[in-house]
Amino acid sequence: MEFPEEVTSIAEDIKTMKIRGAGRIAKAAARALMIAAERFQGGSVDEFVNYMRATGELLISTRPTAVSLPNAVNYVLRVLEERRYTSVEEVRKAVIEAARSFIEYSEQALKKIGEIGARLIKTGDRILTHCNSKAVESILITAWRQGKRFEVYATETRPRYQGHITSMDLAMEGIPVTLIPDAAVLQVMESKRITKVIVGADTVTANGAVINKIGTSQIALAARLFRIPFIVATETYKFSPYTVVGQPVEIEERPAEEVLPAHIPGVKVRNPAFDATPPDYIDMIVTERGIIPPKSAALMLWELFHRKPSESRLPGVEEDSG
Repeated sequence: MEFPEEVTSIAEDIKTMKIRGAGRIAKAAARALMIAAERFQGGSVDEFVNYMRATGELLISTRPTAVSLPNAVNYVLRVLEERRYTSVEEVRKAVIEAARSFIEYSEQALKKIGEIGARLIKTGDRILTHCNSKAVESILITAWRQGKRFEVYATETRPRYQGHITSMDLAMEGIPVTLIPDAAVLQVMESKRITKVIVGADTVTANGAVINKIGTSQIALAARLFRIPFIVATETYKFSPYTVVGQPVEIEERPAEEVLPAHIPGVKVRNPAFDATPPDYIDMIVTERGIIPPKSAALMLWELFHRKPSESRLPGVEEDSG
């Protein structure tokens, strides 16, 4: 099946990490679905539905770990099953409105997380963060604009150096930020007396574990050693309904070239992009719906989905009975 060039370009950008960050990936997927719906030419309602489902599958296949991607696709395409449509224009309009609704909700969620999370920040704080999270940035920038004064230590986040983005974004706001190598976390926590660790999330599981950029679990362990509060900031559409029934989160393995550009004979390279931080290492999760303890993730999932976890899949795709 052929897709509009702009849609395949977005899918490729997600796959190659030109578009990165779970929230931005989700919004990009919703935008791609909107473009696909707008560009569909002719055909019947059934053909349009099949075309949109295929577009959804294309987008979901690009990155395996961040649940925000399938959640965004499911949110938009669920309208395909909500009622019978009498024309392509009618169902096209429903898909476009759902995509716009998701994008708007995502943007409002970030603002709300900033407002809620800023209450946790105090003047004099020394905050450590990892990778690049718009939810974390929203908290820090909101607190800074409220007049609170603090310092931030941002890890480089190798091998893709997302911490450079965080550092630039915060520096542009006038927030004092120090970029450090990932391996310096323990030393910085001790010598700089870090008061809080705040990170984002790519997926939150039903038991409250957080899947985030590789290295997060080590930082959580170090924070636990020094009794530093470890805080996660994330939108609720990153909570995974699939994990309620025990479906594991696939940890994406990225290309070896990201770690070792020039191959060395006899040297193997592993490049896992994410790791899992246990709920016992997490003090709280800041969402647009409020602050919750990690072990309340299952209750949040029930509130969000109000349906059996087995129904949390791409509309029209049958469960694998094998």
